[in-house]
Amino acid sequence: MELETDPATDTATGTRTDGRLVRGDQTRRAVLRRAVDIASVDGLEGLSIGRLAGELEISKSGLFAHFGSKEELQLATIRAARRIYHDAVVAPALAVEPGLGRLWRLCECWLDYSEQRVFPGGCFFARVTHEFGARSGPVHDSLVSVDHEWIGLIEQCVLEARDWGQLTADPAQLAFELNAYLESANLASLLRDDVTTVFGKARQSVRTRLELSATPGTPQPWA
Repeated sequence: MELETDPATDTATGTRTDGRLVRGDQTRRAVLRRAVDIASVDGLEGLSIGRLAGELEISKSGLFAHFGSKEELQLATIRAARRIYHDAVVAPALAVEPGLGRLWRLCECWLDYSEQRVFPGGCFFARVTHEFGARSGPVHDSLVSVDHEWIGLIEQCVLEARDWGQLTADPAQLAFELNAYLESANLASLLRDDVTTVFGKARQSVRTRLELSATPGTPQPWA
């Protein structure tokens, strides 16, 4: 894959941009899109500059110039997966007003994300967290940060629903339980053929748990 050498015109601004930079950014995006898919199945250790260069028909030296090391490639892959995850799970939920509806939507979006295989190996973060959970170093620390961010978001949604008088639950405890349902469904769906049944049971589990914590008279967003 050759990089462009001639400048191009940005039609939105009328300014001249270096085509090499444009193609370089496109190459990096293509590499990371392939990297997140590979890692969701084979783990972050399944990534290598040589493998990606071969699959995408890019020179190893050109790819090395983008990342510099396997660890930097792994960290960049985590960042890319986080952006995809945000677009698939977080953004649609935050579009719903705070309360029980947002919390339910967040869980629904997560189950859709796993069931629809946004990443071919199921949840990217479930796969690589198991891989690096007992290790130390920058990759482990990056995954810890993502996990804290995710659990913190669930807790915040629970707290908002409680502040609106729609739930009576401890945010940390309920977040832990809901996340356990989601991760269990993701793993079971990878092992079993009847994916529809697995995710149907997961959705029912989430509904039942939220019903137990909902205050009387609260509208049920799943009804």
